[in-house]
Amino acid sequence: MDWKQAWSTTTNTTNSALDSLTPVCVPFATRWDLEADRRNKLRTPEHLKALMGAQKEHNAARSTLSTAKSQKLTARAASNNPFAAGRRAARVASKAAASHERDTRAKLKAARVNYPSTLKALAIQAHSVHAVPGVVASALMSTSTLTIWPAATSALLIGANVAGLALGRRRLRVVVDESLSLEERQLMERLDPSYWVEHAPDRGLSGTVTTPPSMEPGGIRCEIRLDGTWTVKTLADKADSVRALLGARTALRIRITSASRGGWAVVTLATRSAAAGVSSLWTPDRIPSDPLMMSLALDTETGDEVLIPFDERLLVSGASGTGKSWSFRPLMATAHLRGDLLLIDGKGEEANIWETACRVAVERDEITDAVDEAHGEMNRRKVDMKQRGISVWDGRQLTVVVDEGQVILALIAKDKDRLQRLIELSSLGRSRGVVLWWATQYPLTDGGAPGVHKLIAPNLLTRFSLRVAGTTQAQVALDDCAHYAPHQIPDGREYRGHGYLKGYGPRMLRTWTLDDAGVRALPKSIWTPAKTTGGQSPRPLHLVKDTAAPSGTASNRDKVLTAVQSGARTAKDVADATGLNKGTVSREIKALTTGGTLVRTTDGRLTTTRDDDSAAA
Repeated sequence: MDWKQAWSTTTNTTNSALDSLTPVCVPFATRWDLEADRRNKLRTPEHLKALMGAQKEHNAARSTLSTAKSQKLTARAASNNPFAAGRRAARVASKAAASHERDTRAKLKAARVNYPSTLKALAIQAHSVHAVPGVVASALMSTSTLTIWPAATSALLIGANVAGLALGRRRLRVVVDESLSLEERQLMERLDPSYWVEHAPDRGLSGTVTTPPSMEPGGIRCEIRLDGTWTVKTLADKADSVRALLGARTALRIRITSASRGGWAVVTLATRSAAAGVSSLWTPDRIPSDPLMMSLALDTETGDEVLIPFDERLLVSGASGTGKSWSFRPLMATAHLRGDLLLIDGKGEEANIWETACRVAVERDEITDAVDEAHGEMNRRKVDMKQRGISVWDGRQLTVVVDEGQVILALIAKDKDRLQRLIELSSLGRSRGVVLWWATQYPLTDGGAPGVHKLIAPNLLTRFSLRVAGTTQAQVALDDCAHYAPHQIPDGREYRGHGYLKGYGPRMLRTWTLDDAGVRALPKSIWTPAKTTGGQSPRPLHLVKDTAAPSGTASNRDKVLTAVQSGARTAKDVADATGLNKGTVSREIKALTTGGTLVRTTDGRLTTTRDDDSAAA
């Protein structure tokens, strides 16, 4: 047998057992030390002098009372008349002496409170009360055999007291990994039960006891026992006191949640990120095998991949500079590769990247056409589903992405018909395979410039929020999970793309990102609405007024037509070639396509009727 190894194993096992028992005994030892310290502070020379004076007065009063009682008995023996002068005088003197003795006894009691015995002496006196009778009882009860249980019981009580004090005062071994930073070492030392219990009352946290902390991929985790009236909510409200007790920096995220058992809380310190060693760049390999799910992000505490429903309506919120567009791109790429994607871009910058891959709408006419066509596709599918007798669409999903929502709502605010179609897309489209995803910097439903309509927001059940401006935006962004506090995400470059998912828990997620080159590498697939059937209404016609140009000058329409004939294939190309503003270009293109002079190809590009016929030939 390897005695050295056996001794080491026994020592480690014993220390582990003592470490587990120490937090249980810490409150007892703490109360003992506090009481002992209180008694020692009262044992001053002034209080001792007062105690000695009170004892002297009480002894004198007892002597006087004893003398008065003797005189009373003597007077009673000298006369049988209870009303005799001698007996009355003796009675009065006895009553006065008894009253004085009671007064001095009360003063002596108060003096003893002000100058108490030491707690050690008091404990010895208390244990003597059962130790001495226990030994005597053991001796008297022993006849032919030795009876030891009274003495053993007394010894067990004394041993329990001594052991409780020893364990409660024992400093736990905090095993600190060499890889820990200086900050993490300090935090783990202050989460140690011996330090916590000693300093917690100074921060108003008396009645809470920690367990030895542990280091996890996402940071430090520690359980806290809640005694008395403490609850997880009251401890969470004291987060600032916890931060002050630990000496943690202001930017460090501290999360206090319920443990797996009642009366316990868990405090998590995000000193590191479990996603730190994983690249955030999204690739098509990130698309899950489950066709109903898509990958959103990594959990920064556990390192787990977080999936969200692919066919669910989505709201993504994030203030400017939080990485909303880059975080949204992987989801859009998933929708593009799995089905059809229609991007309605209120600002236009994202459309510059996505127009080579999917159908985009930027200008007013393009946006209104996109809403009309998506709504028409939804109704067409309704008719198709009725004819086939199915309740859920079984074909390709059309994902309609709105980014930036505030601009789109401002654009169609006075167009009640198209606003209603957008609302119906959010409420009716999912079962028909037309799913609305909404992104905005301003998650507000009220006011003059809302970021999401109040009738659309309730239909967007999956919600992800990066940092937002304040509590009002957080309420809209995460609904009943606003207490995750996305408005408190630090404003730093390292926190771009970090946010919270509604219903997942207040654990921060780091999203995947997709750069411009990644978007341009996606295969081209331009969605166009299916042809209307006999049971559907045709697209509404728009009346276009043709204004004649002054003689000798080319009209705007001629300029647009000439630009297309010269090779311009998009509205942006036409605007660059003619110098006209985008609104004018869009209006003239609409007039020319309605009149049949220009046509749009299946990929959304412009060409003349003659060129289209030549290509067909």
